Amino acid sequence: MEEPKYRIRALHTGRTITVYQAYRPEIGRAAARDGRFPAVWKRDRMTWIKPSFLWMMYRSGWGTKEGQETVLAVEITREGFEWALRNACLSHYKRGFHTDQASWKRQLRQSPARVQWDPERDPHLRPLPYRSLQLGLAGEATRRYADEWTVSVTDVTALAHEAHALVRAGDLEAAGRLLPREEPYPEPEGLLDHLRHQAPATPKLKSPVPSIP
Repeated sequence: MEEPKYRIRALHTGRTITVYQAYRPEIGRAAARDGRFPAVWKRDRMTWIKPSFLWMMYRSGWGTKEGQETVLAVEITREGFEWALRNACLSHYKRGFHTDQASWKRQLRQSPARVQWDPERDPHLRPLPYRSLQLGLAGEATRRYADEWTVSVTDVTALAHEAHALVRAGDLEAAGRLLPREEPYPEPEGLLDHLRHQAPATPKLKSPVPSIP
């Protein structure tokens, strides 16, 4: 089946969804050790969470970029994740989807979360024709993420490095067995309507009514 252009794919349970972030070791290791973000983690700054493991690998260079050496799998409540989506707006203006640019800017200032859709990645980190959701949290959403929604924090840096080594060796089958099994997220009806700008459907032409002789 053809993959829809805009869909959330993630590792999830009936109660939680796993998202990924990457930090410098003093933050990432402390968060994994304590199961919560340390005091040096700024709750007044925007933080971006990503349900796609491979998109996180693209962003962090498989956990090798400076300041992103520790890759975290953060399990959060689906209730919190969906609250953020319902209160989010798109991070960029889309003509024909938003009423006008001024109203979009006003919504952007007022929203505690924002969404952007970036090309999903394959194991070689090449872009795919469908999109992966990135969710930016600010203000109230950041505080809720850190203090209410987080269920567990796991350091998956070793997993990232092992999978990367297998990809570089050309063993994609073995790498695939290591990667998280991300499935379509069972989104409630209407959850992404204000965030998913689909092209308008092409109207079907009506068949002409045959004339009666």
